[in-house]
Amino acid sequence: MTIGTGIIAGISVSHSDAAVEDIEAACADSQRVAVESLLDRPGVSEAFVLQTCNRAEAYVVAENEPTAREALTQYLGSAADAGHELGHETSLRHLMRVACGLESLVLGEDQILGQVRDAYEDARAAGGIGPTLDDALLKALHVGERARSETAINEGVVSLGSAAVRLAKSERDIEDGTALVVGAGEMATLTAQALADEVDRVLVANRTIPHAEHVVHELDIEGSAIGLDAVPAAAVDADLVITATGSSDHVLDREDLTEVGDTLVIDLAQPRDVAPTADEVDDIEVRDLDTLQSVTDRTREQRREAAQAVEAMIDEEFDHLISQYKRKRADQVIAAMYEGAERIKARELRTAISKLESETDDDVTEAEREIIESMADALVGQLLSAPTESLREAAENDDWSTINTALHLFGSSLQPEPADIPSIPAGPDDIPEEMRQQMPAHVLEQLGAEDAD
Repeated sequence: MTIGTGIIAGISVSHSDAAVEDIEAACADSQRVAVESLLDRPGVSEAFVLQTCNRAEAYVVAENEPTAREALTQYLGSAADAGHELGHETSLRHLMRVACGLESLVLGEDQILGQVRDAYEDARAAGGIGPTLDDALLKALHVGERARSETAINEGVVSLGSAAVRLAKSERDIEDGTALVVGAGEMATLTAQALADEVDRVLVANRTIPHAEHVVHELDIEGSAIGLDAVPAAAVDADLVITATGSSDHVLDREDLTEVGDTLVIDLAQPRDVAPTADEVDDIEVRDLDTLQSVTDRTREQRREAAQAVEAMIDEEFDHLISQYKRKRADQVIAAMYEGAERIKARELRTAISKLESETDDDVTEAEREIIESMADALVGQLLSAPTESLREAAENDDWSTINTALHLFGSSLQPEPADIPSIPAGPDDIPEEMRQQMPAHVLEQLGAEDAD
């Protein structure tokens, strides 16, 4: 039996309390690489990393919080100074809030739910998802889906792309104009779709032109696909440029924009696509994620009522998750007690029967064997009855000290050395009836499930 004793610790570097540069510094080359790096830290058993254009978050599971915190600090280095530390229960609630869009720059945005799901799959592929994070992330995804299907949290501006278009409309007359979108990923696609309702023509630039062509084909207005090398020339004809690539380097430098003329450039990328010096070019106005705060503030006001409903939903799902963790932790200890006791009982029975047969110089009969085994089962059942009840009560009363003490005690001291016993009960059917009657049904089911695995 594998017993998870770990707690979750997290750290969040996001738009809410960090600058764009801080988020850039906290991001690794990829989420999967980041998870693998965290798993290499001493004491880390599980890891999850979420990197988007406006947040970089990392979570680990370790035996205690100091170990987890040390792993996160070493992973982020100096970028940890800009982060917000999250404890076990705070991490659980925060992940739900993120999946629901309550922590997003655009309140209730839809894109973040898919990003959490992708990060979950990346972490699984890297071997970072174990029982603790699996429960937490599946619950976060579940409540995120509920929030969008049961409330109006995602009505109106639902992506950074939409927010960028709204910002552009507030600063420029883009009607009947030409817009240039740099990038062809999900963010760029959402931006192009939002622009299609506001401008006459959309140009989509991308390193891989067929990807840009795919975005253009999805639009209901005139459009063209170009390569990245054609961006400076295309920007001359554009009234608005919005960048949203996944490039690790700047896509637009100051030199690329010197001949463009009066143009608004909005950079949605993380790391940034537009070099900071571009804003020094005459007639070029650059806006980044920090500037979008004004647009998203108005959206927050419109969605306040829906957000309150989502908060209540999170409270409900959080309570369910905590109860689930309590039940599993208690079940693990109870199952460990009974499995360990059964091993010891089997070993001592063999020893006792062997001595009887040696002293009497005769084999123990089947009837005698059943009497001895019945007595041993009764003793084990009666001895473990009180601890079983105490563990159930401890779980209900949030008595984690009792749970964790028992977990370490019965998870190890009741386990004999492999040489002591050649076989162990394979599942609930191999545990004697007297002991089975003492064990909770869900513990028996757990043993059966582990046998199936």
